Amino acid sequence: MLTDTEGIVLRQVKTSYNRKMILLFSKKYGKISAGTSIGEKGRSKSSLALKPFTYGRYELFKSRESYNINSAEAIKSYYKIGENVDKYMNGAYVLEFTEKILAEGVQSAGMFNLLLDFFSVLENRDRGIGSLVLAYQTKAFKYAGVMPSLDKCTICGEKKEPAVFSVEEGGIICKDCWQNLQNSQTHTLIYDAKFGIVGILKYFSENSLVNLANLALREETGKMLQKLIREYAAYYLDAVDLKSEKLV
Repeated sequence: MLTDTEGIVLRQVKTSYNRKMILLFSKKYGKISAGTSIGEKGRSKSSLALKPFTYGRYELFKSRESYNINSAEAIKSYYKIGENVDKYMNGAYVLEFTEKILAEGVQSAGMFNLLLDFFSVLENRDRGIGSLVLAYQTKAFKYAGVMPSLDKCTICGEKKEPAVFSVEEGGIICKDCWQNLQNSQTHTLIYDAKFGIVGILKYFSENSLVNLANLALREETGKMLQKLIREYAAYYLDAVDLKSEKLV
């Protein structure tokens, strides 16, 4: 049947016989793979809508087992991202990260809008690009259903001052519970809460990316949060072995 959807191109792969496979984050069907024979001759409007960092409208032929893109039209091309190496590398990492954590064929309006917000802020940002990526990933945890507990101790459930952030426990642990855990077993993937990381994660989760447009973390803090967030994503979402991870 014929159908249409808005979507964001995550990846394009050229195959045989002048065909391409487009990994599309569609608003209507979630993450899908769709083939197409739309060529690049004459730089048609349709071909421009098949490139990564593009938000477009797509006419699909949908069968039981596959999708084909019959036509495409760009609604917004975030081409400025590709004009800056740092923006492009970080943007490519976010696309791969998003591809990894999205379930096949499952709608996620929240993630869809979050990714568009990320493109919009990244395109016009000149500093603190790494901080923006960390904020995006933190907010993505919410839509993936694995948001860490930042207000209550994950052990006792009480609102107490946090001693540490535990990846394995899924959030903060208060001083009393942390003392008991240390006495009973060895814990890994632990981060000391005194470095302000819990406050930053809360700030990320409570504010839109647009409101975080001018935020730039100190280098030491950014590196610590990057390590924490990547370990958390690997532990709960199996977001590991990303090809672009080493480039940012």
